[in-house]
Amino acid sequence: MKTVKVAKKKKIEGETSFPGDKSISHRAIMLGSIARGKTRVKGFSNSVDCRSTLNAFLKLGVEIEEHSEGELTISGRGLKGLACARETIDVGNSGTTMRLISGILAGQDFSSTISGDEYLRNRPMRRIILPLRQMGAKISSPDDNHPPITIEGRKLHSIDYHSPIASAQVKSCILLAGLYASGKTSVTEPSQSRDHTERMLKYLEASIEIKGRTVSIGGLSELEARAITIPGDISSAAFFMVACLLLKNSEMSIKGVGINPTRTGIIDVLKEMGADITIENVHEVCGEPVADLNVKSSTLRATNIGGELIPRVIDEIPVLALAATQAEGVTEISGAQELRVKESDRIGTVVSELTKMGASIEEKEDGMVISGGKRLVGSSVNSFGDHRMAMALTIAGLIADGETTISGVECIDVSFPHFIDTLNRMVE
Repeated sequence: MKTVKVAKKKKIEGETSFPGDKSISHRAIMLGSIARGKTRVKGFSNSVDCRSTLNAFLKLGVEIEEHSEGELTISGRGLKGLACARETIDVGNSGTTMRLISGILAGQDFSSTISGDEYLRNRPMRRIILPLRQMGAKISSPDDNHPPITIEGRKLHSIDYHSPIASAQVKSCILLAGLYASGKTSVTEPSQSRDHTERMLKYLEASIEIKGRTVSIGGLSELEARAITIPGDISSAAFFMVACLLLKNSEMSIKGVGINPTRTGIIDVLKEMGADITIENVHEVCGEPVADLNVKSSTLRATNIGGELIPRVIDEIPVLALAATQAEGVTEISGAQELRVKESDRIGTVVSELTKMGASIEEKEDGMVISGGKRLVGSSVNSFGDHRMAMALTIAGLIADGETTISGVECIDVSFPHFIDTLNRMVE
């Protein structure tokens, strides 16, 4: 298990950009692989998770040529052009890969088995298995919920699915399966989840219709390949934003980051807490809004995070919890039970590890209550194999007195391989 030691720092400053958005990178590989023609991708995330998606489609017979870092060309094979993998498709730690690729494989003319690492094998898959079965797919797993899952490709039919949870992975799985179904497939969510799949499908000229919280797709229509440029990942930027806000006399400029409204809950919450964040140079790239962010150190105040905001900040809650430990007042996070089934039980791990550093946090079944203004002290903490926990704890170490030792930091490569190097370059 790899560890890193972090000492308290004075400030963070400078100009930087971040690796391509992880969510969009997954979708670029998947949709480029089943489109007709060549898709040139720029800004692809070289994270372990995204490479799991790339390797999965290589196994399915797709030719993907890598050029300079972040640039590649996908020779799309059309909706029905994938080939049967000769072995189990191992997607590592990537829940996104497993859930989205299942929608595509459900409509093929062959069978596939998908598995992953020990953490992924403990994550729930019934949430995609049930709607895919409603569409006519044949899917099995050892306990009808957890990986590995085996999918026997079938002819699919459309459904009108009302999802019990707001999940971009569930919604995307069904929409991708809908490409292979006769008729119009619809997904309605209790609140809107991130919409990168819909945007990219529309960009590739799929028959997409959006009405409120319902998204519909027409099936059996080929996608047309187009060049895709991927903006910087706002979830990666979030850790640096919080570091800048908490370290005095800090200022930084973040260039070319995605500001998709379904992902900018982190900005909205931090601004509500009093953060000095300015959005500039707003423009659109391949259907996604992009901008530059200027961030300055700020005095933060407590807030409440819940309701329809949760799907927009679900990945950023570990670092938002850290920000709340330094804010004036009591912050409550509620309605976030989805955190229990992420790469770790993020409610439990946030509470246990930040408490070791002196934070005052009360654990709730669906969230936590954080009493702010507590001075953090260096301690030995554990990521529990969760990349976002590892990065949040590293940022905590920057503001804590003494030295913090974080165990299990190798998992950071899942989403942000150069995180430590980028951080070291900007702090002093």
